[in-house]
Amino acid sequence: MALRLATRKFRSKLLPAMFLTSPLHSHATSFGFKEVREEEKSKMVGNVFSSVAKNYDLMNDLMSAGLHRLWKDRLVSKLNPFPGMHHLDVAGGTGDVAFRILENVNSVKRRAMQDLSNSLQEETQIYVCDINPNMLNVGRKRAMERGLGEEKSLIWVAGDAEALNFEDESMDGYTIAFGIRNVTHIEKVLAEAYRVLKHGGRFLCLELSHVELPVFKELYDYYSFSVIPAMGELVAGDRESYQYLVESIRRFPPQMQGFRRLSTKILSGELLLFIRD
Repeated sequence: MALRLATRKFRSKLLPAMFLTSPLHSHATSFGFKEVREEEKSKMVGNVFSSVAKNYDLMNDLMSAGLHRLWKDRLVSKLNPFPGMHHLDVAGGTGDVAFRILENVNSVKRRAMQDLSNSLQEETQIYVCDINPNMLNVGRKRAMERGLGEEKSLIWVAGDAEALNFEDESMDGYTIAFGIRNVTHIEKVLAEAYRVLKHGGRFLCLELSHVELPVFKELYDYYSFSVIPAMGELVAGDRESYQYLVESIRRFPPQMQGFRRLSTKILSGELLLFIRD
């Protein structure tokens, strides 16, 4: 079980071209272990996340024993947020990653001079983009509970990762956590991420990876297919949605091929970092 960090710089137009021929596309029409038509997948995934939205963060804690919090902390640390940045967090409806980025930016500003801090307050823009309105509603509610309901730096946007409504080269950073395996066309998501990033902008993808050690793999498989769906039924009253979530992890490739892997290890998360030239 490993947290893998891959880094590489790309020349103009290279990233989309590489992924247009990627084997990831063969998984684009899977819904868990089922094969479905492309036009069906988006609706089916939408139903899953509408069902799990209310208990999504609680179930993440139960499913990962709280480790998803450490993975997201590491993702934000690799992003290196800064005051005045324009950042896009995709499939981030509950705000978990966006809140961390904002806290990091505010921490940097607290260390800066007060007059500069005030001038940068309005410039920082963190867009939380999600295709599912129920997930966005949960995020807005959580923001209110944290006293961030009037925070101008947080901007909630309903949008499709495969067809973003943002201008070319408009973002300093792009993150997507536990979301890319649920889209229909992964190569379109990556091409859109590349399009909206500025030169030097950072793309970070956090996703669950496969367990390789045989003993741990058996334990992980038992936990995934027996324990997690049962917890989903007990906590959220929805066994089928959590059955899909664990199946979707198995269908997702264990690593993106063609990229150098570094040996950072933290259980079953995989963090990929790309920097656009």
